[in-house]
Amino acid sequence: MQQELIKKLEDVVDLVDHAVSNPDIELSYCIPEVAMTTDNPDVSGDPYIHLKYVSNGTHTMEQNIPIKHNYLKKTPEDIANLVTFYIEQFIEQIDSVENGAQ
Repeated sequence: MQQELIKKLEDVVDLVDHAVSNPDIELSYCIPEVAMTTDNPDVSGDPYIHLKYVSNGTHTMEQNIPIKHNYLKKTPEDIANLVTFYIEQFIEQIDSVENGAQ
């Protein structure tokens, strides 16, 4: 992986870590050469961020957020915004199912 891309992805990890402050959310990373904090990383595909969300303190929902190749052309801020938007959408979707659609 080229040095410029590694730096960009390191910036993304920092930005996402600072943007996500919900104690019910646990993030782990599978980004080779940048951040490997997931227990059983699947390095065969795109790098990804593993999201674990504990809804209402009882149900644990998990999702991988891939960092697609075409995302890598974007700025670190844009990639982090995409990831945090995806996290927010995922949580809203889980909460609406858990709490009944309004």
